[in-house]
Amino acid sequence: MLNIDLNIEGAPSINVVALGGGTGLANLLSGLKVNVGVRGGSTVRIADLSAVVAVSDDGGSSGRLRNEFNVLPPGDIRACMVALSEDSHLLSKLFRHRFEGNGDLAGHSFGNLFLVALSSITGDFAEAVRLSSEILASKGHIYPVTMDDVRISARLRSGEVVIGETNVAKVGSSIERLFLEPEDCHPLPQVLEAIEAADIITVGPGSLFTSLLPPLLVKGVPEAIAASRATKMFICNLMTQPGETDGLTAKRHLEIVREYAPDLDFDLLLVNDREISDLQREKYKIQGAEQIGVHGSMDGDVIEGSRVIHCDLLDSGEKVRHDPEKLATVILESYVAIKVKEAGPD
Repeated sequence: MLNIDLNIEGAPSINVVALGGGTGLANLLSGLKVNVGVRGGSTVRIADLSAVVAVSDDGGSSGRLRNEFNVLPPGDIRACMVALSEDSHLLSKLFRHRFEGNGDLAGHSFGNLFLVALSSITGDFAEAVRLSSEILASKGHIYPVTMDDVRISARLRSGEVVIGETNVAKVGSSIERLFLEPEDCHPLPQVLEAIEAADIITVGPGSLFTSLLPPLLVKGVPEAIAASRATKMFICNLMTQPGETDGLTAKRHLEIVREYAPDLDFDLLLVNDREISDLQREKYKIQGAEQIGVHGSMDGDVIEGSRVIHCDLLDSGEKVRHDPEKLATVILESYVAIKVKEAGPD
């Protein structure tokens, strides 16, 4: 891992935009929020933190609520709100609560239901997200990438068209082209504003075809990122996902993103280099998943125009997850290293 003192004299406040969805984005936000408004030690102050969240989910509680109430899927948004809140707050625990049993509420989380109810009251899902974030004292902004009712679809090599995130997640290796329906969807204006003002933009970690690519398929989003002055970082997943990214390397993940957003150049590709345990390897092998990125490219190599940074990003828990604090630290250290290099010797 890089070892740079970020507490440099006159270090500017920075704006960070994190794009994605699912548990990967929420995990990243929980690490970045510690640096919001803080300067000192090994951190640089984040003045503004914004999450740009995919809204193509159609499974589980989110899918049921989406179909019944004609709202955007609330699940990933709710997870981001909880991640950016103060974990000690009772409200944060309440938003995580998931109902059990066999009734109509079974499987729904309180946070999802709250967002749908508030959206009904305000008549505006984005406003419901903003108000909910205020209630949770979230340390950042959360924006659905679009307010359009989009569904993700894939045309397979066989010519068949698969519709819906749940189905697309099962056919990754057969996908010829991924697209949104409707294709002519537009980003939330605040999304473009956050991207334009960003100093760092991250994409990942998260499911490649169902969390990372959908926001980049919204018209204007990849173009805005490409035009931004921000340092752009792609954070590679730790493991392949059965049915979605079987056998894909870190290099191939980035290549696929570039196929859909050819003008989007990432400055850095962050890849974990710590081996998972033998027990974890066997457990995930049964599920059909394997570790990504430990072997292959070397630190400092350039892939698709992106400089590769290998570092220990692994959490110590039983599940293979990114460690939020490690990941946030590497992101901020890498940004400062680039800025120091650009500034050159005094």
